[in-house]
Parts: sequence; structure tokens; C-alpha cells
Amino acid sequence: MKRISIMTPCYNEESNVRNLYDAVKAVFDELGEGYEYEHLFIDNASTDRTVAILKEIGTGDPRVKLIVNTRNFGSIRSPHHALLQATGDAVVFLVADLQDPPAMILDFVRKWEEGFKIVIGVKSQSEESAAMFAVRKAYYNIVTRLSEVELIKNFMGFGLYDREVIETIRQFGDTYPYFRGLVSETGYPIHRIEYTQSRRKRGITSNNFYSLYDFAMLGITNHSKVPLRLATLLGFATSCVSLLVALGYFVAKLLFWNFFTLGTAPLIIGMFFFGSVQLFFIGIIGEYIGAIHTQVMKRPLVVEKERFNFDRR
Repeated sequence: MKRISIMTPCYNEESNVRNLYDAVKAVFDELGEGYEYEHLFIDNASTDRTVAILKEIGTGDPRVKLIVNTRNFGSIRSPHHALLQATGDAVVFLVADLQDPPAMILDFVRKWEEGFKIVIGVKSQSEESAAMFAVRKAYYNIVTRLSEVELIKNFMGFGLYDREVIETIRQFGDTYPYFRGLVSETGYPIHRIEYTQSRRKRGITSNNFYSLYDFAMLGITNHSKVPLRLATLLGFATSCVSLLVALGYFVAKLLFWNFFTLGTAPLIIGMFFFGSVQLFFIGIIGEYIGAIHTQVMKRPLVVEKERFNFDRR
């Protein structure tokens, strides 16, 4: 009997968790004998009835486990903590909003049985707005080019991970992990299954500009030194250009002493240009220092308020 853990992070998903539970249960009814499962939810201090609904479901089904956090620890730390708490021979990362189809678990398990330790879903298309999908695609193209490891485009974490992979990720000890990058860092062969991501039908996403920006910068700072080296190279190049321009002005003044005037416009434009370049790269350096600071603090991923149903099998 093989045990599979389904891990679902949630925050204010009262309109989705029951439907998700039913969908996962239907998948394992179809898988039949030879598999058992647990559905592990981790709640980021929801302010609606999400926790109450999950406890109601779990009272009737011991396979439903619940971790409730003391506060909202964000969509990076909380899911990673839950992945490390899962006990299955394989763990499936499945979000609560039903945008990623639970039926794909069947395909994941089949490929896992064929020997793949990582089987993931990759978005080939999305029902979200075309502009948002284009922005995401552009970001993945940029971060893939910058990264020191091969990051997977249009991959959000949805997939199945063998116990061996989870234990490898645990050894990294990352306190603020970019999970999609860690999957590539492990080096295990990855089987990709393309799918169309549907639009959220119920509830409102908790992601905002700040959380998306946090994801974006984390992917760059955790897996690339290119921006730092670009700052050094660009600084050297602009210094050379500035020296050449200064020499040009100096020669022009010597040759046309009575006619050539320097003027203030080039000085002001140059000052603003180089000032903006410096501020931009100071910001980049700040992102790296912030990432280092987070790792040095060694704070726990989350603080748990309670666990529900972990003593039942």
C-alpha cells in the first residue's frame, strides 16, 4: 500500500475547500486499491470559515489533516512548511482555488510509478487575462536566462514529488525558499505534463502586487548572480564612456577656446542619468542583502497555532 500526501495551502478559501476535498477523494476512488492518501491543509490564519469547514470535513474523514498558523506567514513559507510535514511516499502540491485540475493527480501517479521522482504540471495556456499571462511568460523568460540552474517556465509548483526529493529539499534548510527553483536545484529528472490553467471560479485571490513582486525577486536573488555582475560591468562601461566624453570636451575646448562653451545641460542630464543608474543597482544590492538577512535570521518557516486530526489514521 503506497501512501500519497496531497498538500494544499489555503487562506480565505471557504468557497473552495469542500469542492477540492471532493475532487481529490474522487481521484483516489478511481485509483483504487494499492493507494492510500492524506489530504494535508495548512491554513494561513484565515478570517473566514475555512478552518471551521475543514474541521467539519476532517471530523468525518481522518484522512484530512489541518495545520493552522498563528498568523499569515505568506504564500512562500507556509506551503513549504506543510510539504516538510507530509508523511506520504510522494507529495502532491495542489492549490485550493481549483485552477489546477485535481484530475491530473492520476497522470502524476502513473508517471511516478514509471520511475520519475518529479512529475509536474506546466501551463501551456491559461484562462487568465492575456496581459497577465504575457507578463508571467516574460518574467519566466528573463529569470530562466539569468538563473544558474535551468528553471522551468510556466511552472507554479503544481506536481508530485517523491519522498526522496522532499528529504533532499529538507536538507537545503532554506528559511525563505523559492520552491520552483529548489525543484531544479535537486537535479532529479523531471517529467512535464502540459495543461490549461482555468480561471478562478470562486473567491478572491490573496496575491497582490507586493506578493507577486516578492516571488519575482526571490526567483532572481536565490538563483542568479547576474544582476550583481551586471552592475559591476555597467559601472565600468559607463566610467569609460564618461572618460571618453570628458576627453572629447577637453579637446574641443582646446581647439575652439573662444567659441566652444560647455553649458549646464549636459552636466545636469549626466548627473540625473548616473544617479538613476546608481539608485537602481543599489536597490538590486539591497534585494540580495535582504535575502541574506532573511537566511541569517534562521527564523522558523511558520509558528503553528494548532494541528487537527494528526492523531487519527
